[in-house]
Amino acid sequence: MVKLSALYITLFSLGVFAKAHSASLGLIEFPQKPIAPALGLADLTGKMHKLEDYKGNIVLVHFWATWCPPCRRELKALQEAFEKLRPKGVVILAINVGEGREHVRRFLSNRSLTFPVLTDPSAESRLRWQVTAMPTTYVVNQDGVIFFGAIGERNWAKNLLIQQILSIQDAPL
Repeated sequence: MVKLSALYITLFSLGVFAKAHSASLGLIEFPQKPIAPALGLADLTGKMHKLEDYKGNIVLVHFWATWCPPCRRELKALQEAFEKLRPKGVVILAINVGEGREHVRRFLSNRSLTFPVLTDPSAESRLRWQVTAMPTTYVVNQDGVIFFGAIGERNWAKNLLIQQILSIQDAPL
């Protein structure tokens, strides 16, 4: 319960302070490093992905929706970042919230994304992860601990963000 409360406080703080940051800024570090909530969703082909399946990897858990203009703009930069980060063992799980698989598949049909796009039509993961705005991204370390977060649009392909993400590879808690 204490860990969950710390997550809620941190997420609230993230939401308050994120409004003051522009899309060009980096990630916000979580001071208390909460354990990531459970996550298990199907991708566009129906394959299940669980966060625990990626233990040992840094994972960007990215919440987005097709109706969200900043979310749509970020997709290209997320793909560029993935191409830089993938050789270093970093995974991106892009979670579409509140929309059906077919709708998301049609929306992405003219985009070449090579990272898993998961769908959560019921938006249950948004509640579990306390997502208050779109897009929201968490950077989870190899042990399932949240190190960084971002609310709002970011240029994920920028070296500043790539370096911040990679900085947690061997970071102590």
